[in-house]
Amino acid sequence: MFRFLALMVLLSFAVACGSSPNTPAASAPASTSAPATSVPAAPTLAPTTAPAVAKPTDASKPTDAPKAATAATEAPKVAQATAAPPAKAAGELRLALDPAATKARFRVKEQFANQTVMAEAVGETDKVTGQLVIDSTGKINRDQSKFTVDMNSLKTDQAQRDNFIKRGTLGVSQFPTAQFVPTEIKGLASPLPTSGEVQFQLVGDMTVRGVTKPVTWDVTGKIEGQSLVGQAKTAFKFGDFGMEAPRVPILAAVEDNIRLELDFKANSQSV
Repeated sequence: MFRFLALMVLLSFAVACGSSPNTPAASAPASTSAPATSVPAAPTLAPTTAPAVAKPTDASKPTDAPKAATAATEAPKVAQATAAPPAKAAGELRLALDPAATKARFRVKEQFANQTVMAEAVGETDKVTGQLVIDSTGKINRDQSKFTVDMNSLKTDQAQRDNFIKRGTLGVSQFPTAQFVPTEIKGLASPLPTSGEVQFQLVGDMTVRGVTKPVTWDVTGKIEGQSLVGQAKTAFKFGDFGMEAPRVPILAAVEDNIRLELDFKANSQSV
């Protein structure tokens, strides 16, 4: 009996010793399973890491795009800014007539056969175009400066007079326009004034009925913002441009003095 109990004790001890080595074996797989644990963890981190990398990359693209667009938009502005100095350096100023606020007219005194005093015949047109280009010293750019009047559009208060003047005196069928090409300005301050009233003379070559003669216009005006508003006047005789004074039975006399007037508005623009 004693031997049987001793044998049982030995067997129990052996079982106990055999189970203790198995415990480390079980823990060993647990430690070696760490890589296995990190393997499934990788898919979990991958989505987290991928957006983290993608977000800065995606965000940088729209951020750079507006910058590029802004640079492209600002590029013309820089070009314009750099192009401005040459225009200012040239120092030229263009005064272009405003057709809606400009009229040309002639005045001639005449006496009808049934009257004892002279009256004034006035012909007018708003068909006037042209420009004056001058530099900062007051010199005229002759190639760019010219004024033109449509002679066929002149009208007085009598259609009969208009037809006679156009057919005979002016010969509009052959010479439909009159032109003035300014060549010199006298009496205008230099540098050019930017405000206030001005008075000066505009000298140049006028062509009427195919004949070109030097003419001087007296100009008075006022600078209003970017515009010059005023009047120009000159006078000449019929024979100066190869014309003859009208001779008809109803006219007793015609004064040999034609006065021209130009009521104008000229808008300025740097060139």
